[in-house]
This record gives sequence, structure tokens and C-alpha cells, in this order.
Amino acid sequence: MAQEIMTRIETKSNLKIGKLILSIIFDLVGMLSYVFPGIAETTDVIWAPISGMLLVAMYKGTTGKVAGVIGTLEELIPFTDIIPTFTITWFYENYLDKKNNK
Repeated sequence: MAQEIMTRIETKSNLKIGKLILSIIFDLVGMLSYVFPGIAETTDVIWAPISGMLLVAMYKGTTGKVAGVIGTLEELIPFTDIIPTFTITWFYENYLDKKNNK
């Protein structure tokens, strides 16, 4: 019984860490447009809907839907790429959302 509980805790912890790593990677991808100044607008228009869909897929329920809309808008609005939407959503889901912290 105790072993089963520890396995579940370890698995949940690994999933949290994995989702955090993915979130950081996706935030870095979103910030890449700053590296290529001439094509920034084009890459943002392409990345914006992808970013929104990834947020909805990674974070279920209302959290994912709201983050998806915010992430899409954040990528489309000039000079807001620096906001780490994926990582902020991860933090919200793991530390602020009452439903996930039971």
C-alpha cells in the first residue's frame, strides 16, 4: 500500500516537472522572434495559434482555455513575446488553482 502511494506521488511529481520543462521550452520558442528581427511578425502570426492550441492541450479545463486565448493574444500583440505564458500557467495550475491542490 505505501509503495503504491509513493509510486503515485513520484509519477505525479515527474509529470509536473515534465510539464514545467515543456512550458519553458515553448516559452523560449515564442521568444525566438526577438532573435530574427526582420521576420518576427511572420513567425508570431504562425506561432500564435499553435501556442494557443498547445496551452489548451497541456492544461485541461477552464485554465487551458483561458490560457490558450491569452497565449494567442500575447503572441499576436507586438512586444509581448517576453511574457512566459506557458510557465505562468504551469505555476497557476500547480500552486494557485484550488481545484488542483487538494
